[in-house]
Formats: sequence, C-alpha cells, structure tokens
Amino acid sequence: MAFDIQMIEKVYASMAARVDKARELVGRPLTLTEKILYNHLWDGTPSTVFKRGTDYVDFAPDRVACQDATAQMALLQFMHAGKKTVAVPTTVHCDHLIQAKVGAKTDLAVATSQSKEVFDFLSSVSNKYGIGFWKPGAGIIHQVVLENYAFPGGMMIGTDSHTVNAGGLGMLAIGVGGADAVDVMSGMAWELKFPKLIGVKLTGKLNGWTAPKDVILRVADILTVKGGTGAIVEYFGEGAINMSCTGKGTICNMGAEIGATTSTFGYDDSMRRYLASTGRQDVVDAADKVASYLTGDDEVYANPETYFDQVIEINLSELEPYINGPFTPDRGTPVSKMKEEAAKNGWPLKVEWGLIGSCTNSSYEDMARAASIVEQAVAHGITPKAEFGINPGSEQVRYTIERDGIIATFEKMGTKVFTNACGPCIGQWDREGADKGEKNTIVHSFNRNFSKRADGNPNTHAFVTSPEMVAALAISGDLSFNPLTDTLLNDKGEAVKFNPPTGDELPTKGFAVEDAGFQAPAADGSGVQILVSETSDRLQLLAPFDAWDGKNYTGVKLLIKAFGKCTTDHISMAGPWLRFRGHLDNISNNMLIGAVNAFNQEANKVKNQLTGEYGAVPAVARAYKAAGVATMVVGDQNYGEGSSREHAAMEPRFLGVKAVLVKSFARIHETNLKKQGMLALTFANEADYDKIQENDTFDFVDLTNFAAEKPLTIEITHADGSKVSILANHTYNDSQIGWFKAGSALNLIAAAGNA
Repeated sequence: MAFDIQMIEKVYASMAARVDKARELVGRPLTLTEKILYNHLWDGTPSTVFKRGTDYVDFAPDRVACQDATAQMALLQFMHAGKKTVAVPTTVHCDHLIQAKVGAKTDLAVATSQSKEVFDFLSSVSNKYGIGFWKPGAGIIHQVVLENYAFPGGMMIGTDSHTVNAGGLGMLAIGVGGADAVDVMSGMAWELKFPKLIGVKLTGKLNGWTAPKDVILRVADILTVKGGTGAIVEYFGEGAINMSCTGKGTICNMGAEIGATTSTFGYDDSMRRYLASTGRQDVVDAADKVASYLTGDDEVYANPETYFDQVIEINLSELEPYINGPFTPDRGTPVSKMKEEAAKNGWPLKVEWGLIGSCTNSSYEDMARAASIVEQAVAHGITPKAEFGINPGSEQVRYTIERDGIIATFEKMGTKVFTNACGPCIGQWDREGADKGEKNTIVHSFNRNFSKRADGNPNTHAFVTSPEMVAALAISGDLSFNPLTDTLLNDKGEAVKFNPPTGDELPTKGFAVEDAGFQAPAADGSGVQILVSETSDRLQLLAPFDAWDGKNYTGVKLLIKAFGKCTTDHISMAGPWLRFRGHLDNISNNMLIGAVNAFNQEANKVKNQLTGEYGAVPAVARAYKAAGVATMVVGDQNYGEGSSREHAAMEPRFLGVKAVLVKSFARIHETNLKKQGMLALTFANEADYDKIQENDTFDFVDLTNFAAEKPLTIEITHADGSKVSILANHTYNDSQIGWFKAGSALNLIAAAGNA
C-alpha cells in the first residue's frame, strides 16, 4: 500500500471539477501541466486565467522532500516557525553525507560515525515534527521518492534541484530552497510564477544502444543550460509511451540541467507497471478513475504548436547515443563524432573511471542494462582498462539486483559497489590521486559535470552519458570508442564487438528488501528534545537576519565581479564542505571561493578596498562586515545555475552582501536570494556589466521607493571620482518586497506564528 493513499485520493477527488472549470475559463484544451497546476491552486477551484511567464500564483503542494545536506538548514529555519508539526507530508533522506571511497559497508560505517551528530539531529527533528525519516544507506532521495511517494497528477516540492525526477511518474515535482519548503511545511501557500510550456514530442522507439538518457542529453544540447528557465517541459508522443517509467524519471531528472522549472510525462501503462511493481496497486486503482485528467488533452498532443510556447520533436528511432561535456552538461556530442571532437579540443582520450548511479540513473533497468555489457566483456575475456564504480539508487534496488545476480556480474570485473547514496555525483568521492590535479577523463551517468564537482580536480574532464555507454567506455578505456561500430581485443587477441545492451524494465521476480531504512515519526512529538551543542562545528542554531532599516543603501563596496559561469558549486562548494551545511558561520568560509574574479581571472582572490590588499573572498567579506561596510556581488549569465542549495544565498546574506547584480539568474537561486532578504537584480542593459570596475562603490538612489515592476537606480562611483548611473531590473512582487523589508521570508513566518 502507498504512503498517504488518502491524500492521493483527495487530490484525485477534486481533479475533474477543477480541471473542467479551468478548461472552461481558458476556453481551450489543456496540457497535463496546466491540469496539475490548476488542480493545486491555493484558493481551490479556478476562477482566473493566469498568464504564462508573468503572473505569480499561489499553489498548495501535496508533499515536501528534503535531503540531508539541505534539510539541516531547512529544519533549523522550520524550528523558528513556531509550528507543532508539519502541515503536509514531509520526508528527510540521508544520502549526501556519505563519502565513496572503499565500498558500501565500510563507507556507510564511516559516514554514520563521522556525521552521527547531524543524523541524530535530523532524526530527532523529524520525530518531533511528524516527518518521515530515511536513514543513511536507505537510498538516494529521488529514487526513494519515485519508489514510495510519487504519483501521477501530484505536486511536490523538494530541497534539491533534482526533485524533478518524480516527473517520471507524472508529477509536477519542483526543486526549491529550504525557505520555500518551510513555507509549505508551515501550512502556507507556495508561490511560483506561472510557467511557460515547452513540449517535446517523441516519435519512434528507442533501440540498440540508445537509452532514455540520450533523449535529455539531446534536449540539453538543443536548449542549453538556460533554455528551459521559467518553463515546464512536457513530453508526449508514441516514443514517450514506449519508454519505461524509470527512463522517464531519468529524462525529467536532468531537466534541471536546462534550467526548467520541472518536466513531466502523461500517465500511461509504464507508470501502472512501475506503481504495481513497487507495491502501489492502490494508486493505480485510484489514478485509473481519473486517467483522462492525468495526461494532456488529445487535441493538445495532436497540434502541440498551438498549445506550447515551444515545441521540439525527436525521433527516437534515429537518435544516436550522446556523450555530453566536459565541464557543462549541455555540450552534446554524438558518439560517432566523439573521436573528432576530442582531437579538435584536446580532450584526454584515456578513460580513468566509469561511474554509474546517482539520482539520475540508478534504477533496476539502468543496472541491468549496464551489467549486460559487463557480462559480455567477462564472457569474452576482455580486461577493463578503467576503474569502475556503481551507486545503487536505493536499498530496495540494491537488495533486488544482488538477489538477481547483477551485483555479482559487476564484481566479476572488479567493480566497486558504493553505498546507496549520491557519492561521486555531488563530490562525495575520495578519489585517490585527485589532489595531484592531473588532466584526465572520467565518464559517468550522473547529471552534472561542472569543473571540480566529482573529485575536486579542476582538470578532470567529466563526460555524461548513459549507464550502458559508461560501461562500454570504461571497459574500452577510450573516450572515442564507439560500441556501435568498434571492436575490442580480448585475452586471446580476438576482435570482439559488443551486442546492444539488454535488461528488464522491472525485476521479473518483483522487488524485494529486508530493511528499506524508513523511520516513522512519533505519534506525538511534543516530548522530543532537540539538542544542538553551542560548541558544535556541524550545527548552529540560526539567528534572524536584520530587517531593512528603510533607508537607501549607500557606500556599498564591490566584493567580486564574477566572470563567466558561476554556479551554486562556485558560490558554495559541496564535497568536503557538506559537513558544515548545518553551521552557517563555518560554511560561509566557502562563499564564492570557486568564482573567477573578472579583474585578475583568478578564483578566491579579490581586492579589499579598505586596505588595498588581496585576499580570499570570505575573508574580505568578513573584513567589510566587521567594518560595517555593505557589499555587492556582480555576475554574468545564468548566475546560480545548478543545485538548489540555499546556502549559496544565505552565506552572502550572513557575510554582509546586500545585493547581487547579474545579467540573468537561474530560477531557484533568484528565489533563494529573495527569500533571504537580499536584492536580486539584473542589468537593464547587459553591457553595463562592463562598466563595473574593481574599486567601485555603489549608492542605491531610490530603494526607499522599492516597488513591483519599477527598476532601481544605482549610482556607481569609480576610484577616480567619476560617476555613472545604471538601471537594475527586478522581478519582485509586493509580497516578495515584504520579505525584503522584513529581512527574510522566515522573519514574516515567525512573526505570524507569534502574533
């Protein structure tokens, strides 16, 4: 039986009436995305037609999910909200704080010991406030959510950008910062700008070496890392129907890499099969009663150009396997072109590691198809040229693939089986020799491949591809190897060509598990005590940020002008810094240390205008803060791309940054800045970025008249005394301006709770 079946049935009970009313108001057929959005309006039955890309709308998500690295700060904030229990079903998943090094058993034991304080904190807070807790080793949050909580037509938010994975089961699942999660957990509405819609029509059928991963790798190549910003991507067509549910999840998961709000698929037989296989026939029975409301209207899919803002068509029968990278997930190369591209760009051809897993590709089908390639290599006497590692997506997947002999197949090739956790995907990988900084190539089935992300080495060229392609490339040890056409020599000197991968969509003997790792909360958590040591370097209770004093910001100094790509990895690195995710002061020591200073092209080296000396960004920021001097950050395009981590907003706020002025923002990061009471601004004229000089001081001329749809004027004073005024746009509405005035959105929640 499903968790929260009564909640799911309640969602379906309102769907027909609300969607019918929305269709009447809009006056046309509806996409699946619109049906789910209109069924989850905070005010209930629709009464207004919302304008895409313009109107801010209040929604009522069905549930919240948090991973351990972001849950710490989210729950520390929730403790200030004054609530006795969460208002909607909520779960916490311990998957980020487990390092991959030796193997699952040893690595899990080490993590459980090293992070005991954090895990105990998360467990006790979950127990107190009615939150379901998934223990370390239970699995990666998004795979666990897909197996247990996702349902067609639902809406959920999660404190991780890859929450969107649940779109594989027909949800609108959206990544947010912790402050957004606190809103919903506290029983408040969740605000989102009504999204634009991108339709992706899939024709034909996947075959041979082509996998669902190749669909999103191709879409990323088309749309780039910011092409989906402000939009929801809806997949449809015969190609979508012919795909497995977990394959759909893979596609939705990596939709985060194109900046999309989320991605989704219509309800179909693959979802029915997956729900039944994971013990949720009751959800199938409930969904079947409203099946026509759990997919787009026929007219929409017949004439998509009329109903979507943009339409992309991909013929799966003609789609070639892709290998995306390095250093960005949207640089797509068909496998047949890799040899040429690698030579042209000087990419190292020798593959050092192949890694399979992460929230993107860790399902039973993924493991089975990759294992089929390993099995062929073993049978033909082919010795792998690269090291190999896997992370099963959940304890249920791990237990089942062990029972079915898939793990044994991998181990025949010396594969390291890491914990059911994120591991190398998020930088939790103690890779031997990475500190040498040598130029090298790895291939993985993850979602992101930013510089330094996997192993901390800026010279590691990480390429993203499907699990089966990872297996083939790791065995060959050659990035330019094309398994569709090339052969490998075995131990007898014979040329061997791999057969295309095979693997069951779902286990024929069903899923099995002895202990899934779930801890239900106490029926009454009022007596649960939450202890945080004042001397802890892992956890720190939060103090509210100061409210705005109602005056113009003046004398604001430039902290850093970031050059080029500046992701949340650059702003607040993961890897070893994950241990401080519950301690704002300590983790602020990584603020912007990965960002490149536009004036010297160096990372973590900025000028302190008070002394004239150069220092690390956090140290300079602390010096300004100690002197009572406000600072500002200037950035380039798609600033804050990547993870949903709100630490990338909280750290600048904590260290005295008043405003972030960029050419454009990634959606989640812009919202996170707003939630923490900062000014998130964009150049009205992008060319004004070039006017910013290293010794600049900024005065906000009209902040006292801060209003929706009204640009702000900033006067810049250069070192020689000359001045220039520029306009800065913003997307604040009246309620968001209220967050700014209060000092943060949380301050407003706490004030309401204490009223």
